[in-house]
Amino acid sequence: MNCFRLRIVDGVHSDWRHAARLAVCALWDAHGWLWHGYDIRGFENIPDGPFLLIYYHGALPIDMYYFTARMLLFKRRLIHTVADRFLFKIPGWAALLEGLCVIPGTVQTCAGVLRAGNPLAISPGGVYEAQFGDHYYRLNWKSRIGFAKVALEAKVPIVPMFTQNVREAFRTVGWLRGICLRIYAATRVPLAPVYGGFPVKLVTHLGPAIPYDPALTPELLQKKVADAIENLVEEHQRVPGSILLALIERIHEMPKKTTTKSIAHTNGSCQNGIKKTDDSLSEKCESDKAKVS
Repeated sequence: MNCFRLRIVDGVHSDWRHAARLAVCALWDAHGWLWHGYDIRGFENIPDGPFLLIYYHGALPIDMYYFTARMLLFKRRLIHTVADRFLFKIPGWAALLEGLCVIPGTVQTCAGVLRAGNPLAISPGGVYEAQFGDHYYRLNWKSRIGFAKVALEAKVPIVPMFTQNVREAFRTVGWLRGICLRIYAATRVPLAPVYGGFPVKLVTHLGPAIPYDPALTPELLQKKVADAIENLVEEHQRVPGSILLALIERIHEMPKKTTTKSIAHTNGSCQNGIKKTDDSLSEKCESDKAKVS
């Protein structure tokens, strides 16, 4: 714990907001190390300048908490993050989110953050992927291309990110998925019950940066990034995920068996147990969404 204290003291001058930010990050980093044996692989893929981090959204994005904390404590780089607007409506949360540089971004505001030289993290699946994804780790991006527009407008590289076993740490109750989808479509409030907190091994994998290419359309860039994340899943994640095996990996790393990739690019299709008849509900609840996703 002394190392965390020194990192906070060394990083603070007279900015109390930054001091509070470092203290919160120290707590998160200690929790990730103790409870999940949290590790990051592929740090060398992070560019020196601004970049857009695109990640798979677990039932709870605890991997982003740990990753953000480690980046600030050990790399002195603060990751700005895009979050769903409903979080800012929770009493007392707006100030906390502002202090941690969490924004309900549009394409223009996100591009501005990147142009200012800051790294930015976005999960295109967002709350929808968090609620209705499962331990098969398929993407739930549908036709969301906002993040691709941001990267092209800001002319920055994209770093794909996936955290191994993130769905084994916390899961949503699968048999309530249909009901929760209908509620979310009508109210935009995420109510899918979450259970877990299991001390499974968590490893964040960062893929090679995808450089800015003005020849790419947002649609082509979206597919390129989705393929990169699916490749990380294919390489590092046992599918379907297993809580028991993820717990064993805390003490013994179990190499993933090499298999032929059988899951096609599923972005935008019916999946994860949600019937095609329900898919129109998910499209309805996302059709008027203003934030980047």
